Amino acid sequence: MTIAISLKVNDGVVLAADSAATIFTNPGNNQPVGVINVYQSAEKVFNLCKGKPLGSITWGSGSIGQASISTLMKDFRKEKQAILSKEDFRVEEISIELAKFVYEDNYNPAYKSWPKKSRPRIGFMVSGYSGEDSFAEEWKFDISNGELFGPNKIRGKEQSGVTWNGEPEALHRLILGRSNHLVSVLQDCGVDEILIKEILDKAQEKLTVPFVIAPMPIKDAIDLAEFFVQTTIDFSKFSPGAPTVGGPIDIAAITKHEGFKWISRKHYYNIDVNPIQ
Repeated sequence: MTIAISLKVNDGVVLAADSAATIFTNPGNNQPVGVINVYQSAEKVFNLCKGKPLGSITWGSGSIGQASISTLMKDFRKEKQAILSKEDFRVEEISIELAKFVYEDNYNPAYKSWPKKSRPRIGFMVSGYSGEDSFAEEWKFDISNGELFGPNKIRGKEQSGVTWNGEPEALHRLILGRSNHLVSVLQDCGVDEILIKEILDKAQEKLTVPFVIAPMPIKDAIDLAEFFVQTTIDFSKFSPGAPTVGGPIDIAAITKHEGFKWISRKHYYNIDVNPIQ
């Protein structure tokens, strides 16, 4: 699994993620899907077009068929260069193109022999600035049980906030002040559904910590996004079960005038013997 953060303030958007990637087996013969391995060097934050204020982040399965998500994103950049390089591109348009590329061109062909409910879950966020707009946008799509949902706009252009995907439990507790399993606990205790909704609404009103505020400087937004990822990594590490969130933290900031900028990024090669050309 993973933790993937998109944190939006007035000055821009910060994308941050861990590096753990879960690789699944082919279920075949209606057998349940299994996990082959969890690797700690996956790429989940992507610069969609060099020099443009546009980026993407992913969570869920670390591959589609035989191809890693990293390779597929590079394929997308190469195939869609004409659209990505347009001066007046729209973030919504790019998110739709990416959803088609992932789902129709790669996901469906790779898993056509798998039962739909056994197909891996995967999601993407596309964030950035459309044309000369003053505020960033975030568009999200998910593939669950073999079906595509989205892309959907996360929040209004002038709204700020944080969206987390992947393994949500740590941040549900930290930000919302309650476990993701509270509903099932209340149901087990025989609490009426209407009362459960009232409890959840009141808990959100009273317990949510407003970490993100619109005028927050981009540097503080970067630090906050890193804190959210590191907290989830530590929560996974010390919780029972396999640590499916971990590895180095990759962070990028997208602002109107500076575009996409890497803040921290792992390298599998030695920079000393791979000088910038």
